[in-house]
Amino acid sequence: MSAKAKSSLTPEQRKATLRRVLKKIRPYYFFVGCSLIVAAVSVAAQLYIPILCGSAIDLMLGKGRVDFAGVMQIILQIVAVAILAAFAQWLLSVCNNRITFSVSRDLRNAALRKIQTLPLSYLDSHPSGDIVSRMIADVDTFADGLLMGFTQLFSGLLTIFGTLLFMLWENVPITLVVVCITPLSLVVASFLAKRSYKYFQGQSTVRGEQTALVNEMIEGQKVVQAFGHEAESLASFDEVNTQLQDVSLKAIFFSSMTNPATRFVNNIVYAGVGLVGAIYAVAGGITIGQLSIFLNYANQYTKPFNEISGVVTELQNALACAARVFELLDADDQVPEAEHARVLQPDGHVELKDVSFRYLPDRPLIEGLNLDVKPGQRIAIVGPTGCGKTTLINLLMRFYDVNGGSIKVSGTDIRDVTRASLRGSYGMVLQDTWLRAGTVRENIAYGKPDATLDEVVAGLIRLERPPALGYIPTGSTNDFAKNLSLPRGMEAMARVAAAGVPRPVDIGSFNDRYFIYVAAFGAFTEVAYDTPQELKNTFGHLAYVMAGIASLPSITPYHLKLEYDGQTIEDDFFYGMVCNTYSVGGIKNLPTDRVDLDDGLFEVILVRKPMNIFDIGAGLQALLRPGAVEESGALLSFHAARLRFLSEKPIPWTIDGEYGGSHEINEVRNRRQALSIIAGPDASK
Repeated sequence: MSAKAKSSLTPEQRKATLRRVLKKIRPYYFFVGCSLIVAAVSVAAQLYIPILCGSAIDLMLGKGRVDFAGVMQIILQIVAVAILAAFAQWLLSVCNNRITFSVSRDLRNAALRKIQTLPLSYLDSHPSGDIVSRMIADVDTFADGLLMGFTQLFSGLLTIFGTLLFMLWENVPITLVVVCITPLSLVVASFLAKRSYKYFQGQSTVRGEQTALVNEMIEGQKVVQAFGHEAESLASFDEVNTQLQDVSLKAIFFSSMTNPATRFVNNIVYAGVGLVGAIYAVAGGITIGQLSIFLNYANQYTKPFNEISGVVTELQNALACAARVFELLDADDQVPEAEHARVLQPDGHVELKDVSFRYLPDRPLIEGLNLDVKPGQRIAIVGPTGCGKTTLINLLMRFYDVNGGSIKVSGTDIRDVTRASLRGSYGMVLQDTWLRAGTVRENIAYGKPDATLDEVVAGLIRLERPPALGYIPTGSTNDFAKNLSLPRGMEAMARVAAAGVPRPVDIGSFNDRYFIYVAAFGAFTEVAYDTPQELKNTFGHLAYVMAGIASLPSITPYHLKLEYDGQTIEDDFFYGMVCNTYSVGGIKNLPTDRVDLDDGLFEVILVRKPMNIFDIGAGLQALLRPGAVEESGALLSFHAARLRFLSEKPIPWTIDGEYGGSHEINEVRNRRQALSIIAGPDASK
C-alpha cells in the first residue's frame, strides 16, 4: 500500500485527533490560562507603542513647535511598555514550553505503557523501527508543532483582532479597507494547508518505514554480509529513501508557497492602508501621527498572517504525527486477566491437554499436543526450525493464548492465574541475548531489581567463567571493604572498583544461599537487620554495639550439635559466626594472620552460654578486644571448611547482615576462590 493511501485522514478523523490533543492538554489548563493572559498583555503592550509613537510625531511637527517635555514623557512611557511586553513574552515562552513538553512526556509514557500491555502478536507483526519512530520522531514533531502553535498562533490571533479594534477606534473607513482584503489571505492559507497536510501525513508514515528498515538492517547486518545481499539491502533502502524524498518535496512545495502567497496579500493590505490614509491626511481627516499609527498597525496586522500560515502548516504536520501516536495507543491490548485470577503457587507440575495453536487462521502449527511434566522431571523438546519449540515456550509464558485445549500449572489453568505470578514461576533463557543499558549488576539482577549483593554473587557463581566483581559498599560499617583495602568515599571506591586488581576470594554456601563474609546466629544477629538506618548512619558500628547491649535481657541460648571436618561439638551457645573477614560490625577483630580470604577455610567463633553476669562480660570483652579469642574460655575458635549445625528447634541466622531464615539443619561449605573481587592495592594476600 502506498504512503498516500495509508496516510489519508478524513475530516472526521482529523477533528477526532484534534479533540484528543486538546484532551491531553486539559490537565495543564492553569498554564494554558496563564499563557492566554500573558499573550494578551504582550499584544496589548505592543499595540499601544504605535499610539505613543504617533502622539510623539504630532508633538514634533512644525519648526520651533517641538514639545520636548511631552516627547520625553512619551519616550519614558514607550520604554516602560516595551519592558512590560518583553517580560510578558518571556513568561509566555515559559508557560508554552511547560505545556508542550509535559504533553510530550505524557504521550511517551502512555506509549511505553501501551507497549507493555500489547499482545506479543502486535509486536511481532509491526517493525520495531516503526514503533520507535512513533514514540520518538513523531512525538518530537508533534511537540515542535504544538510549541509553535502556542507561541505564535495565540499571539498572532490576538494581534489580528487587537489591531482591528484599535484601528476601528481610530478610523472606520481605513479599517474597512483592511477587512475587505483579509479574506483573500485566509482563502490562500486554507487551500495550501489542506494540500500540505496530506503530504506531511505521508511523510511521517514513510519516515517510520525508513526507521524500521534501518533498524532491521543494523540488527541483521551480519546476515546481510554473510549472504552477500549488500546490493539488495541498498536497493530496498534507496526505494524507501526515494519515496520519502518525493513525499517530502511535495509537502515542502505546498508549505513553501504559503509564505509568499500571504506576503503578497499583506503587501496589498499595506499599500491600501497607506493610499487611503494619505488621502485622509491630505484632506485633514487624520493627522500625520495617526497615519503613522495606521501604517504601523497595517504592518502588525499582516505580519501574523505570515506566521500563522507557517503555524498552520506545522500544526497539520503535528496532527499527522499525533494521529500515528494515537493509532499505537488505540491498538487492542492483550486479553485481560480473568476477574477471579489468583496468584500461582507452583509445585513444578505442568500439563498440556489437547493444545492447538496457529498464528494465522489458515496455517495450523500445533495440533492436539499433550504433555504431562511431573515435578523434578527434565523434558527436552527437539525438532527442526519452525516446528513450534519457541511457540510452545511462548504459550507456557502466556505471551500467546492457545486456540484450543488448555495448559495447567500446578493443576490450574494458566488463564486463571495472574500473568506476573505465572511468569515469575519460570526461569527462561532466551535464544536472543539482550543487554540493557545499565551496569553489569543491573543486568544480572534484572529479574529482581532489589537483589542483594549475595544474590548477585549467586548469579555470578553459576557461570562457567564469572567476571571479576567490583564492590562499592554503601553500608555503615563496610567490614568486607576493609578486607579489600577499599578507600572511604564513593568516588574513591568507584575508581578502585574500575581500575583495581582482581583477587580471588572464598565464597560461603549456606544451605541454598551464598554469602561473602559472614553467617551468624544467636545473640546480636537480629541487631544487624533490625537496627534503624538512621542510627547506623549516625554512629556507624557503635550503633550495633548499642543495639546489642539493649538486647542482652532477651538473649536465648541454643543447644546445638556441630559437626566439622571430622569433629563433633555439642553444647549450649548464645552466639556463633562462620566468617571470612577481619571484623563483623566492629564486634569481631581477629589478628590479621588468623584470616586469609582465599585459603578455603572459615574462621569460626562460638560463644558458650554464660552462667552468670561475669561470663557475659568476659564474652563481650573477648569479642571486642583484639587477640582475646585465644585468651578467653568463653569462646571457641577454630578454622573449618565444612560445618553442619543441628538443633532441636529452628535457629534464626543472618547472612551478610540480611535475614537468612530459621532452620533446624544448617550446612555451611567453603567454596575456595570461587570468585574474584576487585581489591585495593594495599589488600593483604
